[in-house]
Amino acid sequence: MSNLFEPISLGKSTIKNRFFLAPLTNTQSYADGRLSDDEYQWLTMRAKGGFAMTMTCAAHVQAVGQGFPGQLGIFSDDHLEGLTRLASGIKAENSLSIVQLHHAGMRTPGELINDRPVCPSDHSETGSRGLSTKEVEQLAEDFITAAQRAEAAGFEGVELHGAHGYILCQFLSPTINQRSDQYGGSLENRSRILMDIIAGIRERCSPDFVLGVRLSPERFDVKLAEILELSQQLMSAGSIDFLDMSLWNVFKEPAEEEFQGRSLASYFTELDRGATKLGFAGSIRTPAEAQQCLDLNVDFVMLGRAAILHHDFPDQMKNDPQFQPIKNPVSADHLRLEGLGEAFINYMSSWKGFVKD
Repeated sequence: MSNLFEPISLGKSTIKNRFFLAPLTNTQSYADGRLSDDEYQWLTMRAKGGFAMTMTCAAHVQAVGQGFPGQLGIFSDDHLEGLTRLASGIKAENSLSIVQLHHAGMRTPGELINDRPVCPSDHSETGSRGLSTKEVEQLAEDFITAAQRAEAAGFEGVELHGAHGYILCQFLSPTINQRSDQYGGSLENRSRILMDIIAGIRERCSPDFVLGVRLSPERFDVKLAEILELSQQLMSAGSIDFLDMSLWNVFKEPAEEEFQGRSLASYFTELDRGATKLGFAGSIRTPAEAQQCLDLNVDFVMLGRAAILHHDFPDQMKNDPQFQPIKNPVSADHLRLEGLGEAFINYMSSWKGFVKD
């Protein structure tokens, strides 16, 4: 049996295998952020299909931080009923239930919130306005409150979305973040909001509440050297249970020329992770690629598109050594059988070559 099916500990939790469901935009929630039946079905099917950890899509912690239509919300107690139902449904399938906490910042479409998007600093290209110091402190508070809300709903943990150019990633960027207060300038200052959120969650949530962070080491005006430094700091501090690195392709070389000549992944696997678990996401489509990713010396693998195509990818791989996933493009009917609602299918149709015409 592949070591992908060996148990793994996250903090005080032990889970059954190394397959984690990546947080995936699916546009299936109601306009006010409440959970829909379609989103419930999509996620609980993955939990039932063998994923040891099932993570929601990015759930926004402020109404003004919405990144896309049909996004799951966690900024109001009005969301608790649906979140509680979802946490219960995931846990019933013996899968660890995790909410990804998110704020889109300057990537928020203004027409979606009927207001100007916000950003660490004024950003002319997107028309975003910079946050005041008080507003930054409130943003951190709203991330912490969202984590408390997730725990109150019965979720077993949260992941902070610090990747893909969303607001925490915007703070980390030395070009986007042009602040002159304690949240700008040095890497220490630019990562301060992330550290404040982590400290607040650890203070206000229970000791066994699982906490992870997602980072991306390239694109979106971040520097690989700084993301490596931050990753080591997070793992050395022992304040998070897992680090989820979104690499786009786990087998690629770095984009920055001075780091080329070896894989991007290797820069992270050589860090001293202590008790923190490290996992990768990025173009892991087949059982062989999942195994190759784990063999890079990581603790878990994050499946995205592969999990869309097969809700039971882990179970199929476990039960059939010859399992080969279906290839794109796939029919809309196939996606319906895999638990995607019409809004999700329409969204996936915008991905080139994913859904048959």
